[in-house]
Amino acid sequence: MPVRTACPIAPSAAERVRLKKMAYGHKTEHRLRLRAQVVLHAARGRSNARIARETGLHLDTVCRWRGRFAEAGLPGLNDRRRCGRPASFTPLQAAEVKALACRLPAETGVPISRWSCPELVREAGRQGIATFVSASTVRRWLTEGAIKPWQHRSWIFLTDPDFRAQAALVLDLYARTWNGEPLGADEYVISADEKTSIQARCRCHPSLPPGRARAMRVNHTYRRGGAVAYLAAYDVHHARVFGRTEERTGIVPFMNLVTQVMNQEPYSSTKRVYWIVDNGITRSGTRMRQG
Repeated sequence: MPVRTACPIAPSAAERVRLKKMAYGHKTEHRLRLRAQVVLHAARGRSNARIARETGLHLDTVCRWRGRFAEAGLPGLNDRRRCGRPASFTPLQAAEVKALACRLPAETGVPISRWSCPELVREAGRQGIATFVSASTVRRWLTEGAIKPWQHRSWIFLTDPDFRAQAALVLDLYARTWNGEPLGADEYVISADEKTSIQARCRCHPSLPPGRARAMRVNHTYRRGGAVAYLAAYDVHHARVFGRTEERTGIVPFMNLVTQVMNQEPYSSTKRVYWIVDNGITRSGTRMRQG
């Protein structure tokens, strides 16, 4: 039988850096780590059989990921889109059901003291939010959330008539879609906000570390260092946090945060980065849009 010739692999310097981060990063998924290792071994000129022995993978698996990298580069190491049943409900519908659960039943004219999942299903159908949703689906939506505001009465009510359209864009980005199309591997979503008036306090004496039979000792007295603002940006899909402190808030401190993030890889050389911010006065002016 003829032996299939291995595809030559010659990654660029930037690709080699990304491959090493994937192959040896502690937070990289196991499947992506193995694929990156296959490509790195292939870039050293090793045969597929040797790579299979050293990685413990099947020979066909090694050939597959070597060939995909040769064809498409780094994006070729991602899983291809599989055909399957499309999602029955949108993220916006799930959010609207959760918002309904946050309201008292009396506000919608339902004569009960608290919501149950079947009652939420009936009310969601009556309001046209989701017609064919089941009680088990609603229960799963409510269980998935780390924060469950429907367990308490909320006093914040929506007044923006464009909230539905704006929320749909944000929820789609959180679900890795934009204008009905899935985001690519070189597109990122950043959520940013700020916390003002954080008291900067300095202990008058350093804390003593705990010992074998002694708890950690922290001095009670402190000096006030004024108040600072903390600005943070969160990479939604890669769980990366960027932060900085500023003496005050405003468009200039916020643009400092944007510059800090966008000057780092992979954001500085990626195709597109979506920033999700609120409509605060420091981020809704002309200078923000021009920046």
